[in-house]
Amino acid sequence: MRDTDILISGGGIAGLTAAAAFGSAGFDVICVDPTAPITERDTEGSDLRTTALLQPAHALLDRCGLWERLKPYATPLRIMRIIDAGGTQPEPRVTREFSSADLSDDQFGWNLPNWLLRRELLARLADLANVEFRPSIGTAQLFTRTESARITLSDGARVRARLVIAADGRDSPMRQAAGIRVHTTRYGQKALAFAVTHPKPHENISTEIHRSGGPFTFVPLPDYQGKPSSAVIWMERGPRARDLFEMETNAFEAAMAERSCHLLGPLTLASRRTIWPIISQRAETMSGERLALMAEAAHVVPPIGAQGLNMSLADLRCLLDLAEARRDGLGDQQMLDAYHRARMNNIKLRVQGIDLLNRVSMAGARPMRDARALSLNALYALPAIRRMLMQMGLGAR
Repeated sequence: MRDTDILISGGGIAGLTAAAAFGSAGFDVICVDPTAPITERDTEGSDLRTTALLQPAHALLDRCGLWERLKPYATPLRIMRIIDAGGTQPEPRVTREFSSADLSDDQFGWNLPNWLLRRELLARLADLANVEFRPSIGTAQLFTRTESARITLSDGARVRARLVIAADGRDSPMRQAAGIRVHTTRYGQKALAFAVTHPKPHENISTEIHRSGGPFTFVPLPDYQGKPSSAVIWMERGPRARDLFEMETNAFEAAMAERSCHLLGPLTLASRRTIWPIISQRAETMSGERLALMAEAAHVVPPIGAQGLNMSLADLRCLLDLAEARRDGLGDQQMLDAYHRARMNNIKLRVQGIDLLNRVSMAGARPMRDARALSLNALYALPAIRRMLMQMGLGAR
């Protein structure tokens, strides 16, 4: 049986970042994932979504030796723009911009493709002798006692760890093995993710366009083949999303140009399309015996306001602080109870808040769309409220 300080179940972006963070802090780490990561943009199965790493993530990534690797590829986000296009025609009727300059001299955040994040995370792990990443291997069984956890892996190997971190997704095997229940909300929505090029520059502005079915979101990317480029997340009700996913390219480009209110000009599809269902989900507790939940094992939210991975990194930051403060008590009940107390209320509020935003963004009836536009105007008109919303969006307590 192999002994280690920490076993991380899940080798997605959150799990790999956790491995880099704890490895950089001097802990012995084993990270496993049943699926080998894909680290090239155009390889079948690659994750074409992007992640906006908001201001609080910068210090954490720097702390675990990642920021210098990511910085050359990161596209700054200096303005978050919200457009309500809920009138009779798909055109902007209310536009409001939230500038990072209103809070600090730094950017709101930096956008990176998920496949590239995985590539650079794996390169960082290769530099850490105390971190072992085992792709194509998952967790099969979990047995815990007060002093340690024993994990059986899918290849039959066994590991004894002081702490198990479940970063293994919304259907987390480790959460299920610990008997931790979840609350799930299904919206009947799906999201399409893809990249586009466009004639007008994005000017480092991230834009959410609200009409019905969910937001259509542009997030800036570096130029692609000499043209301005953006990542797009397009949320729609399930049947409409499926029709869009299967649509012939020319028709799809026309549909997305109309839905985007022609904001950046004609859009050209610059990648394949991916699609996934939209849910909200929250675990009843953030921890079990010798087990900490983080990322989508603990909480899932619709892709609004760049909250998903940034909530996950807040989990990691909290866990790392507790582990470094109590190295002798790594994974004990005192540490895990403190983790649950520190994160649970914040997660509840964010899951509820994003749930409300998503329901508002789905509004199809004209009176509801009009109410949404009036609310956006009213909130923006109050400087104190506007500043508070920006701070909350960045993860401020």
